[in-house]
Amino acid sequence: MNKKWIKLIDPLFMRTTMILAVSIVVLVVILLFSMTKQSMLSIHKFGLHFLFDSVWNPVTEKFGALPFIYGTFVSSVLALLIAVPISLGIAIYLSEIAPLWIRQFLGFMVELLAAIPSIIYGMWGIFVLSPFLREFVQPFLCKYFGFLPIFKGQFYGVGMMTAGIILSIMIIPTISSVSKDIFLSVPLDQREAAMALGATQWETIRLSVLKYAKTGVIGAIILGFGRAVGETMAVTMVIGNKPEIAISLFAPSYTIAALIANEFTEAVNDLYVSALIEMGLILFALTFALNIIAKLLIQSISGKLR
Repeated sequence: MNKKWIKLIDPLFMRTTMILAVSIVVLVVILLFSMTKQSMLSIHKFGLHFLFDSVWNPVTEKFGALPFIYGTFVSSVLALLIAVPISLGIAIYLSEIAPLWIRQFLGFMVELLAAIPSIIYGMWGIFVLSPFLREFVQPFLCKYFGFLPIFKGQFYGVGMMTAGIILSIMIIPTISSVSKDIFLSVPLDQREAAMALGATQWETIRLSVLKYAKTGVIGAIILGFGRAVGETMAVTMVIGNKPEIAISLFAPSYTIAALIANEFTEAVNDLYVSALIEMGLILFALTFALNIIAKLLIQSISGKLR
């Protein structure tokens, strides 16, 4: 190729890739700006009270985000409580214990969970998980642990517990895959040094792997939390969609994402639309912050491992 063309193509290629990279930042800024602008009507009318008010009544044009923030937070935390031990167990087995052929097969199956559409999880939750919880699990918990407020109330099947379980299944691939990669990045010298000192396999994993990679694991957990917070369709189908704050895990609840999915097409006036967009802005800010924190933690441990 002519040297003259090469001199022209290289700068053009560099500028093109730079524009493509910067366009992502521009897109995020435009998205944030447009959402902020369109939610200004709600922000001016309700101010900070919007975050702490429990009333959501489109008829009287009174809107408060607290029940939805509560539902989003509690369902996501419940999902973490279930998913984190399972995910770490999977990651430890695949990275430290399993033979290569099992590691490849199980790793593929875990990744396959992430590829299943959320609507499938929602349908399974409605037709399989919800009846099972209503008939067997919730009566058992109420009978033997009913002295705890979280296990009191009517058995609906749908509700906070069902949503938490569905979310936990959906975030297991994220947490386990990232944690596995972090564990595999721990230098082999760490393991060999522990075993040379007489450590058992569990002690080697606990002292040389888990302790060394804990920052990255925390990042993986926060990444899974961000996924749970932003999940929409599956949660909408199983959480009950009732904007109330209830301590019982059996009770129906509501999340921010489910609210937007259910009511955006029904918004008939400017204030209603603006309130829904402000809810979206809150969700955007929360997931954006969680993902940034998770990425920074993962990068920090990756830097140490290099």
